[in-house]
Amino acid sequence: MNGELLSILETIERDKGVDREILIQAIEFAVAAAAKKSEGVSEELVATATLDRTTGRMQVLVDGREIDSARLTRIAAQTAKQVIIQKIREAERDVIFIEFQSRVGNIVTGSVHRFERGDIIVELGRAEAVLPKTERIPHEEYHQGDQIQGYVLEVRKSAKGPGIVLSRTHEGFIRGLFALEVPEIGEGIVQIKGIAREAGDRTKIAVASMDDKVDCVGACVGMRGTRVKNIVRELHGEKIDIIRWHESIKEFIAAALSPAKIAEIRDDVQAKQALVVVDDDQLSLAIGKKGQNVRLASKLTGWQLEIKSKAQLAAGETAIGSLPGVGPAMEERLKEAGVTTIQQLASIGLEQLTSIKGVGEKTAQKLLETAQTALATPAAPPASVEPSAQAADEPTPPSEPTTDEASSSEPQKPVE
Repeated sequence: MNGELLSILETIERDKGVDREILIQAIEFAVAAAAKKSEGVSEELVATATLDRTTGRMQVLVDGREIDSARLTRIAAQTAKQVIIQKIREAERDVIFIEFQSRVGNIVTGSVHRFERGDIIVELGRAEAVLPKTERIPHEEYHQGDQIQGYVLEVRKSAKGPGIVLSRTHEGFIRGLFALEVPEIGEGIVQIKGIAREAGDRTKIAVASMDDKVDCVGACVGMRGTRVKNIVRELHGEKIDIIRWHESIKEFIAAALSPAKIAEIRDDVQAKQALVVVDDDQLSLAIGKKGQNVRLASKLTGWQLEIKSKAQLAAGETAIGSLPGVGPAMEERLKEAGVTTIQQLASIGLEQLTSIKGVGEKTAQKLLETAQTALATPAAPPASVEPSAQAADEPTPPSEPTTDEASSSEPQKPVE
């Protein structure tokens, strides 16, 4: 052992970022273990090794007796080498773990290295990260060598080194992209108040300005839309609605439901619920395709929102579950798409209805016909009323048959 060893350790520290003192301690431990094995002493005796940090000279003591390091056998030297390599690897892993643990919540850029069971292994310089299939934006495709950005979701320790997990579906990924593209966000002039996202399809982001001279929406959009276009390009076409945050909940709800125009909002502050009234021609726009617009607006504001048209309010309304032929499963599908009343069902188009998962064209046509028939029959009794529940001396009113019922004596099966 001489000054050459110190030079090697300095090189490792510089190139790999491993603290030289950690390496020296690992070498001392390894050489002491090798010396003890070489001398064949019992386990009870103590072996120590000390490396001079200035000269590089190694002093080895076994049970207080100094030995010449040259006497170490080939096997002992090989053992020392393996332990040193292991300690260096552990130290490297610790350095990488600490580095990336501090970057949790940030965006990193790497390249696609390989694919493992649907997951993407991303090369991040001297570390590797995994982008699980569940954290990928639907319909995105990558090839080996492609550059890729990801949100650092978590970093965990494992026997193979730091486990770095990336995400492109997390709302934090949107927040990070805007922070990179919009300097005003990094400077604190513009603040992101909330994000609601359905990855790969649409995102609503609420922003506010801390400076009256700065337009928060304009800053995020950029000159001729360049800033938001860069983000949309990174997200492979995902739609982004940039909304101005309002302290007034009514104004915020109205903004969150854009591009629909709102006529009236009746809020219940305690329950954090609101009835949103729109013109008849704005109903479909307010609800959105498969109920997405109202669903994202509800998530963004933190309020439960119910959309009704003026015509529905004027005519009163009936819950969708009371419609003959609509079973629990179909009722749940319709409600998820924002269709909660018979009036809403009757007013939407066939194309919007068939866009709901599990609703084919024939089923949609039948649902529309049944809803329209129910609205045209004001005297029809509620479907929830069972004949057995009526008084024995009260005559059972005849039910009004639907179009399908009139042509068949078989009872109508619920549409699931």
